[in-house]
Amino acid sequence: MSEAGQDAGPRTAVVVGAGIVGLSTAWFLQEHGVRVTVLDRDAVAAGASWGNAGWLSPALAIPLNEPSVLRTAPAALVRPDAPLHVPLTADRALWSFLLRFAAHCTWPAWRRVVRGNLALNRECLDTFDTLTRGGVAAGTVEAPITAVFGSAGQAGHLLAELRRFTAAGAEAAHTVLTGAEVRDRLPQLSAAAGAGMELAGQRYVDPGRFVQALADSVRRRGGTIRTGFDVRSIRPQRYAVTVVSRENVSFSANVAVLATGAWMGSLARGLGVRVPVRAGRGYSFTVPVAEPPRQPVYLPGIRVACTPYQDGMRVAGTMEFRGPDDPADERRVRAIVRSAAPYFDGVDWAARTDVWVGPRPVSSDGLPIIGATAEPGVFVAGGHGMWGLTQGPVTGKLLAEHIVTGKQPDALRPFDPLR
Repeated sequence: MSEAGQDAGPRTAVVVGAGIVGLSTAWFLQEHGVRVTVLDRDAVAAGASWGNAGWLSPALAIPLNEPSVLRTAPAALVRPDAPLHVPLTADRALWSFLLRFAAHCTWPAWRRVVRGNLALNRECLDTFDTLTRGGVAAGTVEAPITAVFGSAGQAGHLLAELRRFTAAGAEAAHTVLTGAEVRDRLPQLSAAAGAGMELAGQRYVDPGRFVQALADSVRRRGGTIRTGFDVRSIRPQRYAVTVVSRENVSFSANVAVLATGAWMGSLARGLGVRVPVRAGRGYSFTVPVAEPPRQPVYLPGIRVACTPYQDGMRVAGTMEFRGPDDPADERRVRAIVRSAAPYFDGVDWAARTDVWVGPRPVSSDGLPIIGATAEPGVFVAGGHGMWGLTQGPVTGKLLAEHIVTGKQPDALRPFDPLR
């Protein structure tokens, strides 16, 4: 490619990672006329994009690095069924990550994450609409998310979180409900539901279906998606970037985007990215219900999310810091059932299906990592933690703009990979 052609912006791009972030980046690059190829070591939506709760919930994108996390750390180490679990391990890299994360569990650092995420959260739902208007054949469902508590007193922690969240500039319109009101809205709830809180203006999707539809749209628009391509290295050249697989197969394009979620690790370090990312694994399963809920249900005390899903209910929860490819731990699933079951009637918990564990990419400072690396023509996008689905499309839109224009959008400045 000539130097003049490079100055006019890239004509081709290779995106490594076929989850919501990678495919969104590919789709929006196509909007700018860039020819894209998406590579993945497994399949479309094979990682955290498939089995998550499916919430598009900017009002609950509350940073993980609250100081209160440090108070729960002892239970996380000794109780495998705790909502947050860190196994006792000799993995030095994990302990180094956790120490760095703990150092950011302060209110100033927490507010920095809230402010950094403001632009992503404000634009996220509109960006989903852009995708569906542009041909992604899977819609979103607008519905409030209802938080449920055993008593009015137990609602105090979430109320305090939302007050801090909105004081830092976020938007989280909410209405407090009595036990009778919340049970009237959701007849699936048992008498254990003693209070509630409704968060307006949220949405949900079937995440696997949405990401598959996004992949189909990328293909229809001329893109190529190649699975079974496990990238070993990324090699920048003068006006091209070459990615090489573990089988020594190479692929080149004008620019490359690394969007491999919890597997970003060693490849990102080789690109000058200093903020580590680890897998904060979440579990989910589907249960048959006598009557599906009309809207998502959140159980903040146990950090469990329940979503209408294919005539049943998807139940998701926990945060487990283990390797992204480690096997599932059935104890985590049983812990979710034990903690969530008292709040519902008409659920056949023993008939659960689609048991899944997925590695959500968590950064050590709580902020996503989005933008240019130290290597020319190579970009990264990841580290969204629990909000990769909510923030994935808007991340792709902003990163595509950055790649094509060569100018960093203001909204991406807090997420600079070289910070």
